[in-house]
Amino acid sequence: MEILRQLGHLFLDAIPTVVVVFLFYLFLRWAFFQPIEKAMSERHARIEGARAEAIAAEQAARKESDTYNEALKKARAEIYAEHEAERQTVLDERARLLKAMRSRAVEDVTAAKKEIAAAVAAARAQLERQTAELAGEMVRKILENREPLRGGPGR
Repeated sequence: MEILRQLGHLFLDAIPTVVVVFLFYLFLRWAFFQPIEKAMSERHARIEGARAEAIAAEQAARKESDTYNEALKKARAEIYAEHEAERQTVLDERARLLKAMRSRAVEDVTAAKKEIAAAVAAARAQLERQTAELAGEMVRKILENREPLRGGPGR
C-alpha cells in the first residue's frame, strides 16, 4: 500500500508538469505548427497551381507549334507550287522560242539552199555560155603559139 500512496503522491507532483507540458503543446500548436502547416499547404497549392499552369502553357505551346508547323508546311507547298508553275511557264516559253528559232533556221537554210541552187544554176548557165567562147579562145591561143614553131628553124 505504501507503493500506491507513493505512486499517488508522484502523480500529484507530476500533474503541474503534465499541465505545463500540455499548455506548452497547445501554445506550440497555436503559435508554431498551425502557421507552418498553413504555409506548407499554401506552398503545396502554389506548386500545384504552377504545375497546372506549366502543363497548360506546354499544351498551348505545343498547339501553337503544331499550328505554326502546319502553316509553314502549307506555305512551303504553295511556294513550291508557284515555283513549279513559274518553271513550267519558263520551260514552255523556252520550248516555244526554240521551236520558233528552229522553224526560222529551217526557213533560212531553205532560203540559203534556194539561193545557192540559183547561184549554181546561174554559174552553170554562165559556164555553158562561156564554154564555147573559152574553147575558141583556147584554140586560138594554142594556134598562135604553134605558128612560130611551124615556120621552121631557118628564120
